[in-house]
Amino acid sequence: MTIYALSTGSGVSGIAVIRVSGKKTKKVIELLTNKELPQPRVATLRKINNINTSELIDESIILWFPGPQSYTGEDMAEIHVHGGKAVVSAVHNEISKVENCRLAEPGEFTKMAFQNGKINLLKAESIADLISAETEMQRVQASKMMKGRSAKKFNELREKLLKILSFVEAKIDFPEEELPEANIKLIRKNSTEVLNEIKKILDDQKVGEIIREGFKIAIVGPANAGKSTLINSLSKREVAIVSEIAGTTRDVVETHLNIDGYPVIISDTAGIRDAKDEIEKKGINLSLKKAENADLKLVIVDAKNVDLKGFLKDLLKNDAILVLNKSDLLKKELSPEIIKLDHVLISLKKNLNLDKLILKIKNNLKNKFKLEEDTLITRERHRQHLISCVNYLKNFLEKNDKEDFDKSAEDLRLATRHLGMIVGKVDVEEILGSIFNDFCIGK
Repeated sequence: MTIYALSTGSGVSGIAVIRVSGKKTKKVIELLTNKELPQPRVATLRKINNINTSELIDESIILWFPGPQSYTGEDMAEIHVHGGKAVVSAVHNEISKVENCRLAEPGEFTKMAFQNGKINLLKAESIADLISAETEMQRVQASKMMKGRSAKKFNELREKLLKILSFVEAKIDFPEEELPEANIKLIRKNSTEVLNEIKKILDDQKVGEIIREGFKIAIVGPANAGKSTLINSLSKREVAIVSEIAGTTRDVVETHLNIDGYPVIISDTAGIRDAKDEIEKKGINLSLKKAENADLKLVIVDAKNVDLKGFLKDLLKNDAILVLNKSDLLKKELSPEIIKLDHVLISLKKNLNLDKLILKIKNNLKNKFKLEEDTLITRERHRQHLISCVNYLKNFLEKNDKEDFDKSAEDLRLATRHLGMIVGKVDVEEILGSIFNDFCIGK
């Protein structure tokens, strides 16, 4: 089957690029242009015509990439037309007339590239991350992943396990042969080294995933403390409804921000108090859950009436900044107990000290977002496979100590398989859909 799709963004633009890939690509170009194929990888000006009537649709640049020397590994072409919606629609309509040509699914071009061995699974994911990057830090991380350092590391660890497995299976195949003591020691030494390396990779504070998904900040506190006003001030737009009536916010309101290149997801939550009805109760439960899962909590309270008992005291224990709002109404000095806490005194009404709060948030981000060269995990999928690998390696070492080679070999195979699934070295059809569905159509 030959697939086609618009690869550039939808809407009016100077140019639009339509990709075609598959066995019928050659025929598609010949029918659209009424000419022979252009030279491979040479931008060529051609008229695009209606296949049946030869009516002119547009003048375009054609790029022809014969397989396997193409992005997908199959015959592929790019048709660069003017970016009007009607032009793109007309070209799509003509391609659809060619037998065995259909519109591509999200990520299908990159899926083809993976299946044809042009890229590994980590490279495919990094391409998706690069396309969706909203901040400089996300772009840098995706670019580093594209270089293949992570794939190289995981492949090296997998090769080490395969070598260990060959020793173990040799003993199973030839039980009458005594495995040299040196080989037994080498098996234990090398498998322990791999185990320790993976543990070190896992001990990364989830920096890669936080950068990719966004640093989660939850604004929490009692009703009418100024939570909605704060999210609007930080976002510089009306994200949440602001009202004098307590309990206005019933659900969690989220917005994505770019703070000095750091990707941030900030959430305005329902005011925490004794709920007046079942809906408000659910909103408060959501607030507490959002605070529990946040990387940073902004606990906002009224500066003139600070009561840090109960839930507020618990919220301030870890990864939290105390925000004392309505400082313009404050008539006396803060108590020593409040002063010793990590706090900022602001007035959202008078726009006082908001810059100090933003600076505190930035410093917190800098401490959390230490983008190291050895950041290897960017998705929960990678982490879960590595955790499974660690567990199977532990089982292997335990059984190996008892010289239970038959059972230990299976643990080693499973550990090797989980490493392979990260880069796509084994059958991973069950996870391909979830990965490539994240792509836009045309990629």
